[in-house]
Amino acid sequence: MRPQRLTLSEQNDALGSLSAWRIDDDRRTLRRSVQFASFAEAFGFMAEVALVAERLDHHPDWRNVYNRVEIALSTHDADGLTTLDLQLAAVIDRAVASRSA
Repeated sequence: MRPQRLTLSEQNDALGSLSAWRIDDDRRTLRRSVQFASFAEAFGFMAEVALVAERLDHHPDWRNVYNRVEIALSTHDADGLTTLDLQLAAVIDRAVASRSA
């Protein structure tokens, strides 16, 4: 069973621990932009996140241009944000932090 869509209150609470993210005005998509030192570093980050996303069976919508990765998270079958998006956002945040340490 897939998670249910988060309430507005749950979304706002989640933003407290996801400060690098923003929620679209329609309250259905969580977004973050990340810039790395090189294309290889950006691609390595994407490969790391892809492996976790596959295990979660929850995949980001993302775009890579050279050293920049634009990420959008949403649970399409729930038509909005769910705990899966929060889980993947936390994975992404850890992957970003490990590259800037």
